[in-house]
Amino acid sequence: MSEAWWKEAIVYQVYPSSFKDTNKDGWGDIKGITSKLDYLQNLGIDVVWVSPMYKSPQADMGYDISDYKAIDPIYGTNDDLAHLQSELKKRGMKLMMDLVVNHTSDQHAWFLESRSSRLSRKRSWYIWKDPHRDEDGKPLPPNNWSQILGEANSAWTYDAGTDQYYLSLFTPEQPDLNWENADVRAAVHDVMKYWLEKGACGYRMDVINLISKDQRFPDAEPSLGPDKKYHPGGKYFVNGPRMHEYLQEIKHEVLEKYGAITVGEMPGVRDVDEIVRTVKSGTGELNMIFIFDIVDIDNVPGKVRMTLQDWSVKELRCIVDRWQRIMVERDGWNSVFCENHDNPRSVSRYTDDSDEYRTYGATLLALMQTTLNGTLYIYQGEELGMRNFPKSWDPLKDYKDIEAINFWKKSLDLYSDSPKELAKQRKVLERKARDHARTPMQWNAGTNAGFTDEGVEPWMRVNDDYQEVNAENQLSKEGEELSVWQFWQRGLANRKMHKDVFTYGDFETVGPQSEEVFAYVRTGTESGKWLIVLNFSGKEVDWPLPVGVKVEGWMAGNYTKGKPDKDLEMSIALRPWEGLLGKCVG
Repeated sequence: MSEAWWKEAIVYQVYPSSFKDTNKDGWGDIKGITSKLDYLQNLGIDVVWVSPMYKSPQADMGYDISDYKAIDPIYGTNDDLAHLQSELKKRGMKLMMDLVVNHTSDQHAWFLESRSSRLSRKRSWYIWKDPHRDEDGKPLPPNNWSQILGEANSAWTYDAGTDQYYLSLFTPEQPDLNWENADVRAAVHDVMKYWLEKGACGYRMDVINLISKDQRFPDAEPSLGPDKKYHPGGKYFVNGPRMHEYLQEIKHEVLEKYGAITVGEMPGVRDVDEIVRTVKSGTGELNMIFIFDIVDIDNVPGKVRMTLQDWSVKELRCIVDRWQRIMVERDGWNSVFCENHDNPRSVSRYTDDSDEYRTYGATLLALMQTTLNGTLYIYQGEELGMRNFPKSWDPLKDYKDIEAINFWKKSLDLYSDSPKELAKQRKVLERKARDHARTPMQWNAGTNAGFTDEGVEPWMRVNDDYQEVNAENQLSKEGEELSVWQFWQRGLANRKMHKDVFTYGDFETVGPQSEEVFAYVRTGTESGKWLIVLNFSGKEVDWPLPVGVKVEGWMAGNYTKGKPDKDLEMSIALRPWEGLLGKCVG
């Protein structure tokens, strides 16, 4: 397996509005990121990926961009970004940008010109279609595709001025670009070169597998039921007919010339051959993609994201084993992650976020992630074990995300007369809302968790637990156990020290299929064989050591700062949410 800097890099995602506010307006800013670079360097971070900071009306928290080459004043200036890059370079760190080019803002100059007239030179830069008509001549959408961030709504938005609909898969404020137009593709290439020339090391590429649409624009199957007007149309735009052509063009016209790191956000794709084709060494278009199987594990299959089902440790084991083996055997590359800005907090989702077990749950997940093959991504606050905010928060006041707002509005419309069903929908909101990942970063136990000054109202409410769960407490923790932050720091250092094992090594699941325990062996060319044992349950479990795996010594665990005192033969007594790292013989 070939080595590369981007394979070994530890990437930290900053959600800028919630990271650190320095100008006292309640929004995080670029200077706030710069002020915390020593914190990130000390943790073990190599690359800082910042979610969109470009000029934007903020209809979808910056993913609706109105100027790709300008920083939004709410975050600072282009000069502030240049200073951030300079400070990163001093520390041997890099900046990764967010590329959002499936759609723009409806306030972008390209779209304003496009919608001005059917004869506009940029009319074909977006996807415009004539309406259908009802019996009274009222305009209806060209097909039945539903909006991704609100499936009760159409993915098409009517423009009365020109009597046509434009495609807006996410929200009406985010019109989709028409990638069939070569001028659009050239403009995207120009944007990418602009930031790479200014020192960015690469891109996280937002919903990049949606850029090619089936040009027939057929109706979607009625998957949400016959009583619904609109349905997910992903079959006709997820990994569309010309996607690979467009990505190859980006690779040859832009990426190869800069040696850039690339990770594609590619929701909805499950086909192994398609994924490997995208990330295969040498011939693939991208270094890696985000495979969403773990963060989709509690979604109802075939339904939208805001659904909920139980999941099992066996399913988790199967997902991890599958993708670790596929990328080793087919010369591709993984991304490793459990959190991002579009998902709830991992400690609340996959383990137990109670006061008793939050630290153990968070460190269990850290042990898993720091010992898997692929480029590792950490989301802000994950290194502290930040958890979902309380169920008592008001959906109409405390939730800010457009997806959550649309979901709750739909739920109230449909189930206002059914308290039992509305309670089920409330549970989905409390468990799955993207808002959970977007609360302000918890720096200390002071007012506003140190995110902004006293007397300033943050753009979003601070989680109630900030006096206990914060960076200052965790960096200075002493005693027999490590804090979540200290555990991550140690795990990242160990990953780098033994990169032949944990970044590039072979992977094999071991032990019996279990309802509680998931275990695997990593083997490197220099550092030998290591066993990782993860108790994904709140129960005490006796786990028999697998035949053929002989542990030389337990090197780390999440219940003690030192080496765990565990049996080296027969069976291991595991406490709730306990994880162990052992060095093996041979």
